[in-house]
Amino acid sequence: MVLNPTGTNGGNKLNLKPSITRARQFAGQSFAKVREFTSKHSLKSFPLKDAVAGYNREFLRADALAGLNTALLAFPQALAFALIAGLPLTYGIMCAAIAAIVGPFLASSRFTMLGPTNGSAFMVFSYFASYPELDIKAMSPLLVLLVGTMLMIGAYVRAADLVNYISRTVMVAYVTGAAVQMIVSQLPSVLGITTAHHGAASQTMLGNLFVLLGQLGQIEWPSFFVAACTLGAHLACKRWLPKGPIFAMALLFGALCGALIHYFGANVPTFAGSEFTWKQLLPPMPSLAITQAAAHFSQLFGLALAVAFLATLENTVMAKTLASRANQRVDQNQDMFSLGVANLACAYLSGMSASGSLTRSALNYESGAKTPISSIISGVLCLIGALTLGGLVGYVPRATLAMLIIVVAVSLIHRRQIRISLRATHSDAFVFIITFIATLLVPLHVAIFTGVGVSVMLYLRKASQPSLVEYEFNREGILAEREGDGRAHPSISIVHVEGELFFGAAELFRTQIQRSCADPNLRIIILRLKNARHLDATSVMALEELIITLRSSGRDLIVSGAMKEVYRVLKDSGLVEVIGRDNIFPGSATNPNIATRNALKRAQKILGVADADVHIFFDPRHQKGASP
Repeated sequence: MVLNPTGTNGGNKLNLKPSITRARQFAGQSFAKVREFTSKHSLKSFPLKDAVAGYNREFLRADALAGLNTALLAFPQALAFALIAGLPLTYGIMCAAIAAIVGPFLASSRFTMLGPTNGSAFMVFSYFASYPELDIKAMSPLLVLLVGTMLMIGAYVRAADLVNYISRTVMVAYVTGAAVQMIVSQLPSVLGITTAHHGAASQTMLGNLFVLLGQLGQIEWPSFFVAACTLGAHLACKRWLPKGPIFAMALLFGALCGALIHYFGANVPTFAGSEFTWKQLLPPMPSLAITQAAAHFSQLFGLALAVAFLATLENTVMAKTLASRANQRVDQNQDMFSLGVANLACAYLSGMSASGSLTRSALNYESGAKTPISSIISGVLCLIGALTLGGLVGYVPRATLAMLIIVVAVSLIHRRQIRISLRATHSDAFVFIITFIATLLVPLHVAIFTGVGVSVMLYLRKASQPSLVEYEFNREGILAEREGDGRAHPSISIVHVEGELFFGAAELFRTQIQRSCADPNLRIIILRLKNARHLDATSVMALEELIITLRSSGRDLIVSGAMKEVYRVLKDSGLVEVIGRDNIFPGSATNPNIATRNALKRAQKILGVADADVHIFFDPRHQKGASP
């Protein structure tokens, strides 16, 4: 068909102006909504300047001390977490330095320390252990690039707000399961066994444990002795020097024990060969990794999403906890944005994903940090330490670092939180068990979403049970809950809906209404939506199908008490025309019963009677005495 400029085709006129006008109006409204959303949810470009306003020598002294304390913890932890992830040790050091330096420039939290964490590190290890054909070293920069990009986009659309809806039980179970996996994965290094992770059977935690049990006869006692000495040093420092750099002192003592054993002729595996020059510190560029990993991009995308989700969760929980202690407020989306930028920098300068560290952030706060400058100082000290003392890392026994990782893993298992999760409710216990089992049987990036999915489904199951209650006008003319049995020959049913009517409740809502229609004498249903909330497309379509079914059998439906938000959904979806404007009576806040009274009059008019028998549907789950 060819249209001429006047919009005619032969003798048939086709006027496009109304369609074009509506399209322009729609585009204008959409643009206005996007602009309004952007203005309301804009992120700060340089929040650090507000944090350092009025900065003085006292603040600098406090930040320098806190930065030194956290650096003494961050350096050995970075080595441990890089080992957990199966990455070169330099990746962990650079992540601890770069993330701690870059993150504070854009964060709202004054105490959070960004860098490698055990949770995200072990999630990466768990994934690549399940796909041994993938090159973790080559793909890691691309993975971190994806994580940073997702975090930045998520911050712009306020995705960090969704963290408030994640069950704490899921996180307790996930951390517990990850800790168990972490312990099992480090036992071979503690025992000096070098072949425990070979073969397809060792791609899961249970497989690793099975292989390890079959190799107990290959234990190298010098490695076990060094690991035991490291554990003893850690426990001794924790008891007599609780405020000192416990992690660093235990690492140093383990290295000395390893050197002593080596002096007497015994062999203890170390990290010999690890170099810390500028050339070795920088990972391969993400652009190079892309050409090697293009065929596996979809797999990396799923892992990146899981790592970004976990990083946001860790960062938000820690930032809120410390802010509440210091009587400050944080913007979790601003912190998510800073975390994304830090990961973007790590993709080019580190190669390992960064998150909010629970232990280092707590130490930073307890050390008296005043501003985010303490984080920058800590990052700079880590970088200097890598270039000056990095060569000494080659003398650290693998058993020493493995034992310190096990110590960290054990500290993540909170027995009280586990007990609360198992005893609070049956739903919490079920979610905990399912999530914990998933962490042991599937990769961690799948396990965390499994737990979240089960938790959300159980919540939707609870929320998707609207209550339908029987009401009638009593002798005083007040709409109240009906007492006693229904009338023998009802022709009108007033159904009061109480609760959520979103997609999860739509089918149950329709089923309950259909149950009330079992009486063949019933002609009119008055649906009272005064206390109904959160209608969506699914519930609207269910209501439309119900209306069609009723009218096909000579019945009708009237809506009363629909408040502003509910009426807006009915109008925007076009259901007002389906119901009929004469059959809709909006609610009134000043007189909540007037809409139902008018709906009853409308029903009597349809029936052609002055005073019809009225039956109210009763849901036995509803407790009497509740307010309509």
